[in-house]
Amino acid sequence: MTFPKVGNMAPAFTLPDQDGNKVSLKQFKGQSNVVLYFYPKAMTPGCTVQACGIRDSKKTLAGLDTVVLGISPDPVARLGKFIEKQDLNFTLLSDEDHAVTDKYGAWGLKKFMGREFMGVLRTTFIIGKDGRLKYVMDKVKTKTHHDDVIALIGELGL
Repeated sequence: MTFPKVGNMAPAFTLPDQDGNKVSLKQFKGQSNVVLYFYPKAMTPGCTVQACGIRDSKKTLAGLDTVVLGISPDPVARLGKFIEKQDLNFTLLSDEDHAVTDKYGAWGLKKFMGREFMGVLRTTFIIGKDGRLKYVMDKVKTKTHHDDVIALIGELGL
């Protein structure tokens, strides 16, 4: 697992959102900072806590010229259900073949209850308006993720 290098341009991608519309990273260049977070599976306890924290912080993030994009290997239909069920107010993207997750180094070996398997490593990338990677969070706590991201954006002066 190798993350893209901080300071370099963030790897480009285009993925379908919860409504099946194509979303590209380049759409935000020059306009917004982007918090790109990878999570294992919609509608699971940890991912729900993490997503609801972001939902509840939308106003603060918008005030920092920051949009949030969540990426998981879930199909588009499941993302739509997740948004509806939790009243989420940000974009979720479907990366079913985990190609983008791989590109960002967020796909790797996981251990759970004595089992080892490949899956999404909960990771967040902060990308500046210039399209460059500003920070990689690889130790993400679902309960404080939104506060941690807001604090980092402030520290980075974005």
